[in-house]
Amino acid sequence: MDYRIEKDMLGEVKVPSGAYWGAHTGRALANFPLSGITVNKKLIYAISGVKNAAALANLELKYLEEKKAKAIIAACGEVTEGKLDGEFPVDALQGGAGTSTNMNVNEVLANRAIEILGGKKGDYSLVHPLEDVNKHQSTNDVYPTALKIAVIRSLKTLSEKAAKLQGAFQKKEKEFAEIVKIGRTEMQEAVPLTLGAEFSAFAEALARDRWRTFKCEERIRVVNIGGTAVGTGLGAPKSYIFLVIEKLRELTSLGIARGENVLDPTANTDAFVEVSGILKANASNLIKISGDLRLLNLLGEIKLPELQAGSSIMPGKVNPVIPEAVAQAGMKVMANDMLIADACSRGTLQINEFMPLIAHAILESLELLTNACEMLALHVEGINADAEKCREYFEKSPALITAFLPAIGYDKASELLREFKAAGSVNLREFLSKKLGKELVEKTLSPYNLVSLGYRDENADRA
Repeated sequence: MDYRIEKDMLGEVKVPSGAYWGAHTGRALANFPLSGITVNKKLIYAISGVKNAAALANLELKYLEEKKAKAIIAACGEVTEGKLDGEFPVDALQGGAGTSTNMNVNEVLANRAIEILGGKKGDYSLVHPLEDVNKHQSTNDVYPTALKIAVIRSLKTLSEKAAKLQGAFQKKEKEFAEIVKIGRTEMQEAVPLTLGAEFSAFAEALARDRWRTFKCEERIRVVNIGGTAVGTGLGAPKSYIFLVIEKLRELTSLGIARGENVLDPTANTDAFVEVSGILKANASNLIKISGDLRLLNLLGEIKLPELQAGSSIMPGKVNPVIPEAVAQAGMKVMANDMLIADACSRGTLQINEFMPLIAHAILESLELLTNACEMLALHVEGINADAEKCREYFEKSPALITAFLPAIGYDKASELLREFKAAGSVNLREFLSKKLGKELVEKTLSPYNLVSLGYRDENADRA
């Protein structure tokens, strides 16, 4: 491999001649061989967008000459379009509060801008990573701002996928509306309901998740761009500080705003803890729903789509692999929530040194939940009900008698159950039809009556 020699404050660094990154990235590669996972591309694109806004502001204010600024802006466009994805090799977990990631982006943008101007990579006399690309910026305002942009975009996508999953359950709610079944609490048979009503509860949980994730933007929209190192804006002109947020808002089409006290969003990262808590709620719902689908499938009341062989030794075995995978994604999100809260609590004074871990964990959680919602929505669309199996459990369950309490009372219901058991009967519905009359039984056990809110007291005073 051919190399070029670059220099930084510590000395010379060998850089592959074809690489767009430079000395600072080379140092990071040597220093942080930790996870083998590179920085999330959504964060890279967001950082590039921040650099774009900075270049536009510096161009308008004449802090950058036009030719140089336009080359940087063009390079930013290529990065955000994913054209240079292979040039960001730094490990997601790194020391320095994200400096290595910021420098990686600076170097890639500088070297691509140099090429656009007709120069050769590494000739920083044409475009300099720090003096030009990073002009009037610090990692400490670029990185948190970019992370919030990446999170907001991902939240919007997650909200859309959660809505799709909600819709899939709502379709099944309607499809299964007439299928009566026995309910279960504490792993025991309980009062009856319909399979459609059971699926409606899944849909309602996802409705809350959709709304919460959609509203999360309000909790994370305050950024600290322009605050430079500690939030005071030291090293940046006031005109730039006021203009760069406007440029960033125009570029992103997001309702972001610079904090009134910029030291706060520079030093404090509690907004990420709040958002992560919302993600944990979504994860909790997905785990619970996945467990319920597996149980209903085991009972035979529903049939999950068969997707792959379930055993290397047991022929014909098919496992509920999608709910299992979704549950695992939810567990990982819950673990990430703990990491995010811990990392956010460990910032010191004017900065949080653990921003890379926060970024990696929250963006991973968003991707996991987005993919899980999409996977599960497709799976739910293929669920079929076994109405006969539902009816079988329903008609033999002693819990069925509870539906008749308003008509016959507790003592009479207990007496009928004793007779039912003594007779050795199997079908409680048939037994009750003989004892109470078919009309009352059919009315009481109709889908409409089972899921209506309470019962109508015909003798109640309506005055």
